[in-house]
Amino acid sequence: MGDESLEEQFKKLKFLVELSAHKNQNNNLSFDTLVQMDESDGISPSEPISDTVEKQLEVEDSVQKIYDDVLSKGSEHFPALNRKGHLIYTNIFLHKPLPSQMTVLDASHCWILYWLINATSLLGGVQSIKSDVCQNCIKMAMSYLYEDDEDEGFGGGYMQTPHLADTYAMLCTLAIVGDEECWSQIDRKKVYHLLLSLKNKDGSFAIAKDSETDTRSVYCALCTACMLNILDDELKKGVEDWIVSCQTYEGGFAGNPGDEAHSGYTFCAIASLCILKSPARIAELINVDSLLRWLCHRQYAIEGGLSGRTNKLVDGCYSHWGGGTAALLECISGNRNVINRTALQNYILCCCQAEPFGLVDKPGKYPDFYHTNYVLCGLSACQHYQIYDEKLAIKEGAAFGYRPITIPDEKVITIDEKNLVEALDPVFVAPSGSVLKMRNYYRELKQG
Repeated sequence: MGDESLEEQFKKLKFLVELSAHKNQNNNLSFDTLVQMDESDGISPSEPISDTVEKQLEVEDSVQKIYDDVLSKGSEHFPALNRKGHLIYTNIFLHKPLPSQMTVLDASHCWILYWLINATSLLGGVQSIKSDVCQNCIKMAMSYLYEDDEDEGFGGGYMQTPHLADTYAMLCTLAIVGDEECWSQIDRKKVYHLLLSLKNKDGSFAIAKDSETDTRSVYCALCTACMLNILDDELKKGVEDWIVSCQTYEGGFAGNPGDEAHSGYTFCAIASLCILKSPARIAELINVDSLLRWLCHRQYAIEGGLSGRTNKLVDGCYSHWGGGTAALLECISGNRNVINRTALQNYILCCCQAEPFGLVDKPGKYPDFYHTNYVLCGLSACQHYQIYDEKLAIKEGAAFGYRPITIPDEKVITIDEKNLVEALDPVFVAPSGSVLKMRNYYRELKQG
């Protein structure tokens, strides 16, 4: 210790004392992990100062202050999920018109509904969604369903033309609501024609007519076709090869071949492959080791949260985009714990909950629908393993072969009942079983 400064020696001593004291308090894994996170080395102070380094240091400092405060109060006062508050937040906006300042989100109606409905179901189960909300969702969905002589799909708002991202979001919402009468009003022939018209020669899909192509649009196309039971060889042709071509030298996947790896695009790429192939087959198609390495590097030692790209800040939404990828990658790689679940749960509970409600990107940010949903999705990924059931996959298809279990091993993560959220379908990102029920409804219909 001779070469260490007094400050460094004090920090180590403080760490050992706190760790020793609290290991005697019911062996609280969350608290003990937080002690380790709080004492972790962040970005080196000797790093040349740049805008990136400066912002990273600011985030580390703000997070460490929160963790220091939590540690000072003891494990018995560890932050819990504000379930009641977050449900108030989602239900306020599900029951009342959006304020005028949200006019800029006019093309995002389908997404807003999905984020709010999915978040509500994660917090309280599908049964917690009130019947009047379900009926209002159905009414709104039908008003966003756009059709012409050949095509049909959901637009972002009233009288807006079909968009695959909005179509995916609204189908997930309708799967959660579970109204078969509403499902019957979707013209699958026209949706199929829309998908075929958006398919490119290289196997990818455009997100809308005369619009961009990326792994996100491919994911939305495959999800749409799978949910409606219209996914055939013509739609699948070339998709697998195109997705594989998007894996970068870093290991993650980009939006297009040659672009930068990004957690959101990586999730879309891996989930798309999970619709098409079994985990064992996917392991033969991609560089699993480099993807594992890249994804592990997205989790930062001090924060415990995940970033979306190399040299970027943590963001609560990547709890899902990275955490959701990890859940699928565990099935593909055979590695059961790809990320530190306890560290991520700590970041979510300590740093991503706003007062009095809603969830956020990072400390100091305001809550929004997007982060409220995807932070909760990430919390679900922390708390559940996904098991690939080959018998189930043979019966229902590769996309529906995943079965969630709440993690029983307290050496992996401690899950207090008050913090437990519902399990997700890891491919479609909706409550487990909801999308399968919709798909089976269409499968039982005469193909037409």
